[in-house]
Amino acid sequence: MSTKTEQEKVRGWLTGRLPGDWFEGETELSIDRDEILIVGRIPAPKQDKDVSAAERSAAEAGRIKQFREDTREHRIDIARELEHAARRKVAWGVQCGETTTVFTSLSAPVMTRLRQPERQVLDTLVDAGVARSRSDALGWCVKLVAQHSETWLADLREAMTKVEDVRRAGPDGTPDKAE
Repeated sequence: MSTKTEQEKVRGWLTGRLPGDWFEGETELSIDRDEILIVGRIPAPKQDKDVSAAERSAAEAGRIKQFREDTREHRIDIARELEHAARRKVAWGVQCGETTTVFTSLSAPVMTRLRQPERQVLDTLVDAGVARSRSDALGWCVKLVAQHSETWLADLREAMTKVEDVRRAGPDGTPDKAE
């Protein structure tokens, strides 16, 4: 979980560092303890309105591939600078039309202790072919919970931000300059 201040600092740094012609509008920024994910919107290819969904999707995938190749070296340089400053890995993604692609993203191991009933849930998902492994099954479960609990999780994150503000205002926090 990142703090609002961290988000603001990274967003500000990216605003100053990213080439102005790369993305339309503001980038989406997602930060956790391990990684910073930057997703920008690029223009969709111009097409007739009556093209099929398959043709539109293929054109968007082609545009994303071209962007990835054209910006690779520059994105690597920016990522290295940001990784050094933020002490987190940096991943890139692009939205084009209705297609979103994340180029390279960190897959972080997470240790957990599960009792037999929880392991049986994971094993059922593996046996049914929903997941390749217990690890994949656990990731699937987390995505499912996030999908169905999005509002609740957003409320929880907002509450955590308020707690952080209260801590900062406390006696061990950063004193106001007015004092």
